[in-house]
Amino acid sequence: MRALNLRAWVLGGVAVAFAAFAAGCASVYNLPGNAPLGTALADNNFGRELPVYDDDVLLALSFSGGGTRAAAFSFGVLSELDRSRAGSGQSKSLLDRVDFVSGVSGGSVTAAYFGLKKRAALDDFRERFLLRNAEEALNTQLSLGNIGRALGGGVNDSQFTNWLDRNLFDGARFESFREDRRPRVWINASDIYNRTPFVFGKTAFDALCSDIRPYRVAEAVAASAAVPLAFAPIVLETYPGGCAAPLPAWLERARSDPNGQPLLKSYAEAHARYRDGSMRYVKLLDGGLVDNYGLSGFSIGLLAAQRPFEPITEQQAVKVRRIMFLVVDAGRGISGDFAQRIEGPNGVELVAAAADTAIDASVRASYAAFSALATDWSGKVRRWRCGLSAAERSRLGVGKNWRCGDISFAIDRVSFDQLGPARAGILNAIPTRFALPAEQVDLLIESGADALRQSKSYQAFRRGL
Repeated sequence: MRALNLRAWVLGGVAVAFAAFAAGCASVYNLPGNAPLGTALADNNFGRELPVYDDDVLLALSFSGGGTRAAAFSFGVLSELDRSRAGSGQSKSLLDRVDFVSGVSGGSVTAAYFGLKKRAALDDFRERFLLRNAEEALNTQLSLGNIGRALGGGVNDSQFTNWLDRNLFDGARFESFREDRRPRVWINASDIYNRTPFVFGKTAFDALCSDIRPYRVAEAVAASAAVPLAFAPIVLETYPGGCAAPLPAWLERARSDPNGQPLLKSYAEAHARYRDGSMRYVKLLDGGLVDNYGLSGFSIGLLAAQRPFEPITEQQAVKVRRIMFLVVDAGRGISGDFAQRIEGPNGVELVAAAADTAIDASVRASYAAFSALATDWSGKVRRWRCGLSAAERSRLGVGKNWRCGDISFAIDRVSFDQLGPARAGILNAIPTRFALPAEQVDLLIESGADALRQSKSYQAFRRGL
């Protein structure tokens, strides 16, 4: 999410020096919540990050940051997917066929809860989270003491983690995200030392020589939403020498390639530092700092591929016919009136505008880059399928009526813009907090469903099933 009461923290800037002196800049920090692999898992074989599905559809969702506003808008999209029936006898909804869900900040709350509870999340997520005041345990007031805490590392430490764990996730651990069932959940944070995305999954935790299974889901979601100054970073400990298996080959290739893609190379170098002992702790903040759409994990998977069909398996690649990526964007539109006057922006407006500019420029670039990567990948898969020999088709179990070119790909952004200027203006005015009135929550849920219905790409995908 964008900064919780960011403008309030900037107010009184001239008093910061005094506040730092008065409060003594007491250090605020979180203790690491991850465990080492242990002897039984020391030779861990770096299990798959991707689900193995058994049908001809690949449906992926990515939920942007934006506090409860993003969580509610994303929830509306899930509700609409559940109204869309597909499959033999229309027995399943499209919600049952989601393969991946990636989330950032507020969007990560919805992604994680859906990943844990599947369709049952539709029954109580509104009451358990969207209508709750998730800020009730947080320090949100502007005061000299809180400014001192902000300068000492962050106003809040583990309050949000514990609130989520107690009120929403019921102590759930990552072992609940089983590898043998849909959807695969990716929670995204920012590694602020390496300046790279951090995707909570086996690849990252294996690089840490850490066991992800007992790690709290609430802690990952809190890391994804940890706005600088408002929250202290979530901390992970590295355990160099705690596992014998080498880093995956694709990470080593990316590190050694002088002409490699910068995103992939920096991601690989970060994982090497986790493993080699040059970093004792990984410090994580809001995923929106590097990627407010949560597309980095998908992009890295495509960039790391060594064969045309990767990152999916060749068995999946010959079977798939319809691929859809939906990016659910609850980002805020432009605001402020300093463009109408000669003076300004003032200090508060300047900080807010600079943060908005950086985030919006980043998400536009990430969406464009991912669109190009994914479109190119779908073409590679089609060409690979059509180049299979008779023997290879037999090995992969291809039927007589199989058509190599029968594969379609689409990516679409579901946003406030699709609802018209008037409605988008109302939605953009809703603040990016973790506490909203019921009427705004319900408006966002309804708007998410309406925006998905108005997506031409999504409707074409439905018709093609």
